[in-house]
Formats: sequence, C-alpha cells, structure tokens
Amino acid sequence: MSHTKAIVIGAGPGGYPCAIRLGQLGIETTVIEKEYWGGVCLNVGCIPSKALIGASNTYQEMKHAESMGFDISGEVSVNMERLQAWKQSVVDKLTGGVRHLLKANGVTMVEGTATLVSRNEVEITSSEGTRRMTADSIVLATGSSPIEIPGFSFSDPPVLDSTKALALQEVPKRLVVIGGGYIGLEMGGVYARLGTEVTVVEMMDQLLPGFDPDVVKVLSRRMKKDGVKSMLKTRALGWEQASEGIVVKVEGPDGAVDLPCDYVLVTVGRRPNTQGIGLETVGIEMDGPFVKADERMRTSVPGIYAIGDLVGNPMLAHKATHEGEIVAEVIAGKNVQYDARTVPAVVFTEPEVATAGLTEPEAKEQGIPYKVGKVPFAAIGKAIANNATEGFVKVLIHAETKLLLGVTIVGHHASDIISEAGLAIEMSAEALDVGLTIHPHPTLGEAVMEATKAALGEAIHVVNR
Repeated sequence: MSHTKAIVIGAGPGGYPCAIRLGQLGIETTVIEKEYWGGVCLNVGCIPSKALIGASNTYQEMKHAESMGFDISGEVSVNMERLQAWKQSVVDKLTGGVRHLLKANGVTMVEGTATLVSRNEVEITSSEGTRRMTADSIVLATGSSPIEIPGFSFSDPPVLDSTKALALQEVPKRLVVIGGGYIGLEMGGVYARLGTEVTVVEMMDQLLPGFDPDVVKVLSRRMKKDGVKSMLKTRALGWEQASEGIVVKVEGPDGAVDLPCDYVLVTVGRRPNTQGIGLETVGIEMDGPFVKADERMRTSVPGIYAIGDLVGNPMLAHKATHEGEIVAEVIAGKNVQYDARTVPAVVFTEPEVATAGLTEPEAKEQGIPYKVGKVPFAAIGKAIANNATEGFVKVLIHAETKLLLGVTIVGHHASDIISEAGLAIEMSAEALDVGLTIHPHPTLGEAVMEATKAALGEAIHVVNR
C-alpha cells in the first residue's frame, strides 16, 4: 500500500486545478481519474459544445454575409464528419494540456475508479486490478451526470444526453429537446443553425426558468427567427418508434401532441456523482443530494474535502475551479475560505446571455430598493459596426447606497463582457466606480459603462428615464 500527502478523486475542472495548485505548494499529490482527463467539461461538455456553437455561428454568418457586401458563390454546406474531427482536435489539445500541466507540477496521475475505504484510504480499481492508497488529505471532485426521466433511457439510440448530442455524425432533420434550460437551448441552437427543425419542450411557463423575462424575450425572438419552435407548460410522456424516426409524446395546454423527429435530446438537469464513491462507508454528511461542506470545503469527516458539482449550486465549471484552488491552499495550511460575492453565469445561445450578481426579479423578490439602467446594443457603435445589435445590458444599483447589485447582458460576446461586472461586484463597487471608469471606444464593453450611468440618470448615448 502506497502513501501520499494528498489524493484528488476526479480530474475535471475542479480536481485538476486543485491537484496542480497542490503541486505548486509542494504537496505530494496523486490525482485519480476513471475516464476523462479534464472531466466532462473539457471532453464532452463546455469545450466541445462551444466548439460546435462557434462553428454553427460561423456557418450562419457565411450564409448571411451578403448583408455586409460579400458574395459567396455556390452553396455553403456542412460536412459533419470534418466538423466533428475539428471539434475533437480542440478537445485533444486542451486535455493534452491538462496532462502536461499535472506532470509539470509533479502530480502523479492514476487511471482508475477510486472508492473511499476509510478516512485516509482509497481503493483504486482499474484494468490492472485493485490496489489501495492512503493519504493525509482526500479531495472529492467527482462531478455530476445528466438526469434521466421516466420513459427516456439514454441507453436507447434515439434518446440523447448532452454527450451523445455532441457526437452526432449527421445533421438531423428533426430534433425534439426536452428541457428549455441552458444546455437544451445551447445544443438545440447548434442544430437549428445547422439546418435541423428543432422543437423545445419546457414544463415551466418560460424558457430559461429563473432568468430575467426581458432576456428571455430577446432570446425567444431570435429562436423563432431561427425556426425553433417552443412548447411551454408542456411535459414529455414518452416516445415510440415510427416508420421514419421516432414520435415523442407530450402533453401541454392544448392536450396531447405527437412530435415526429429523428432524435430526442433530454436536458432536464444534472445530479452530483455521489453513488459508489464510499460516502456512506466513511459517514460523510449530506445536504440533500449534495455533499455537505463548509466554507473551507471540509466535509463532516476530518481530512476529507469536497468541491464542484458535489457540493451544490451553481453547478458551474469555474466555480469548481475556484473551490479546487481554495481547498489546495487549505490543505497547505493557508488561512483561506470560499467567500465569493458572485459566480457569473453564461448561456452560450445566440445571442449569448450572461449574469453577475442579482437579476431584477431576484432584487424584487428580496425587497431590495434598486434602480435600473438599461442600454440596448443598438445604441453602441461597435455593435452596429459588427452587425450584432440584438440585446442589451441591464445594470441594477442599490437605490440608496448606489452599490452595484447585478448586471444582466444578452447580446453578442456577453460571455466576454460579464467579467467586468463580476470584478466590480466582488470589489463592492459603487455605480460611479464603473460609470467614471474610462472605457475604450468603440467596444461592446462601453454598454456596461453607459448602463451604469443610465441607472444614475447620467447616460449620454440613450435617453435617461
């Protein structure tokens, strides 16, 4: 039986940064991964989905380039085999980088499935057999998996989870998406732009449940323009084989409806991977479906830590990375803890949606006095020059203290712009801190400055309310 100072179980966006930081801090570390170096995110999640999203956007830009003066002779078509090969090249480059960084920081990499045996011992099962390791500290970073719903088993070829949807070798003629959250809209949007007839089925009364309705209005208009059909307050009942493809049975306000399609994509959420890792064996306390952890990512069992999707919402890769770095420093004896004021969130639809801090519905629900500044991208020179004027920036400030409460963006490159808002909220910036910061012109980021000034009634390029 071998011993090391720290064991990290899982090499996803939480686990591998944790292991790298442990290595940087001089702590002998072994990271154990059963399938994906880089985790679901790099292999079959964040990165490959963004590669396909980017490619589908490029395809649409080429098809509509005439509006900017370009004549493309012949028909622009999709070669799915080559597109998938390009996507995989992106994944391989990044996962190879993870292995290199782990090795460069002195981390030992072990392939296999790890199970907790005791407070400081794990059993590792691989193709080479079973062995055990002990460690002073163990970090659980096993991530999450897609949720199955009754009547839709991912083992059936026509029923897709996000992993299978990313690997299709053809562009389907018809696709039904169950779940109008961010994964469903991102992947549904990819195939809609590539030419698929897409129908989104959502149980709630709006797409992106929980998001600002003003954002959803912009996104819904674009989806309708792209030919995506949405069925709200509708639940999926099951599916059956048809002479051509399958039929998905749903029930909504207008009764039961049959939806013919080639595939059905189920994206109703994810659940933490808590089964089969020995939590019960060592007596780790749970918080509902999640592992209970404190601000230093410590579980109820001394010496065992948990990060990422295991410990609760938001289940986002960048949150997991932050927690992984925190727990590495805690293990190294540093006086740190999780104390983030905001975790920015992004939906990579077209146009993109991004938030940091409170949304307007959340501020209303909490009874916080606030003022709103809202600037459409149609008022921003760079957006007009880019032919990307959909959407807006909405800024919320406290009505009395003028502290920045939240920023919501829907529009081109929202994912890139939101980081400024995250930094401002983290630093407890007042509206004037952002409004008086000189932003370069022409840029899309000017919209954040203008919206902040609009909340104060001092905007220049829009009429103040």
